[in-house]
Amino acid sequence: MDLKFKFVHFGIVVLFLVQLGESQNATFDITKYGAKSDADISEALLSAFKEACQSTSPSTIVIPKGTFQMNQVKLEGPCKGPLELQIQATLKAPSDPNQLNIGEWLTINKLDGFTMSGGGILDGQGKAAWECKESKKCTKLPNNLSFNSLTNSIIKDITTLDSKSFHVNVNQCKNLTFLHFNAKAPDESPNTDGIHIARSSAVNVTESTFSTGDDCISIGDETEQVHITKVTCGPGHGISVGSLGGNPGEKPVVGVFVKNCTFISTDNGVRIKTWPASHPGVVSDVHFEDIIVQNVSNPILIDQVYCPSGKCNKDLPSQVKISKVTIQNIKGTSRTQNAVSLICSKGAPCEGVEVGDIDITYSGKEGPATSKCENIKPNLKGKQSPNVCSSAGAPAPAPAPARAASSSS
Repeated sequence: MDLKFKFVHFGIVVLFLVQLGESQNATFDITKYGAKSDADISEALLSAFKEACQSTSPSTIVIPKGTFQMNQVKLEGPCKGPLELQIQATLKAPSDPNQLNIGEWLTINKLDGFTMSGGGILDGQGKAAWECKESKKCTKLPNNLSFNSLTNSIIKDITTLDSKSFHVNVNQCKNLTFLHFNAKAPDESPNTDGIHIARSSAVNVTESTFSTGDDCISIGDETEQVHITKVTCGPGHGISVGSLGGNPGEKPVVGVFVKNCTFISTDNGVRIKTWPASHPGVVSDVHFEDIIVQNVSNPILIDQVYCPSGKCNKDLPSQVKISKVTIQNIKGTSRTQNAVSLICSKGAPCEGVEVGDIDITYSGKEGPATSKCENIKPNLKGKQSPNVCSSAGAPAPAPAPARAASSSS
């Protein structure tokens, strides 16, 4: 092989590798589609998505650093290849709730191998909407984000701020991970759940922080294998399974793992909640382990007479069956004297509940921390402070809320 042929051959290989690299990852910058700072980028984003979605190789839509306005947007697949939405900017929603239809501000539907990243902020500008809800002029407000029918996807290094309602709604997703995800809203903001998960499986939330006016993470029916680890929650209403049993035909919640999490000044810690006089349902294989609570009301709570409105028929029991629950290694301080409440249904008593190594002290002056139990005989292991269910099975009143609960709390 002569030297000239070698150089030609080398050049062909280099050109092929360059072309291969370009074909493997196409970039779609929304500024090339007309997006400008402090202007509505909705149409530019939709145009970039339309092209990126047709790419058979991995593609990246870039919203570069800066501040942009964005109206309601829905990005819907399926697409021909994996797609990343890289939000480097601060995106601002219309502050007037009447400018958005009921639903979500940004909706992502029917994608496989989707990534949202970039370190950006989605600012829902919720203050006017919360005031509208408080005055009862608004009944249903839009969420910041909705993920529907996503598979094998990841949401990382994203902050959602001051959502008008839920920060994130997850529905019918499989193998979805939230990493370094942050949700922030004032503690008095109504219904600003951090992430609500329903009808989904294999959802992971890790190394993330939530400061909200409602549940940091809430888990609805037909949900399996949810893993929540290394999460900091506060302020907010804690991490909740439920509320369940409010609708007919709800499918089971099976496999919830909340581990290595910290709760700071929240209205609840770890919680399972079902309505009284409910429809049948199932909650099973739930594990709350290695939890730190700091100045938390109701650090450990099973509440099967959950009724924030006060208009429920508590004479009729919940028909949601709770079983196979582990509450292990929960430590810290409670701002309510009753630190542990396991209030199960007289119509479907809790079964297979194991409680071990509880060390929670009450920060008030009325006396030591206490526990309340009803319709449950847990398997107790290790240290119990306070003594848990020392009179298990005896009737007990529901735990007093730290403040008035919102409709989804």
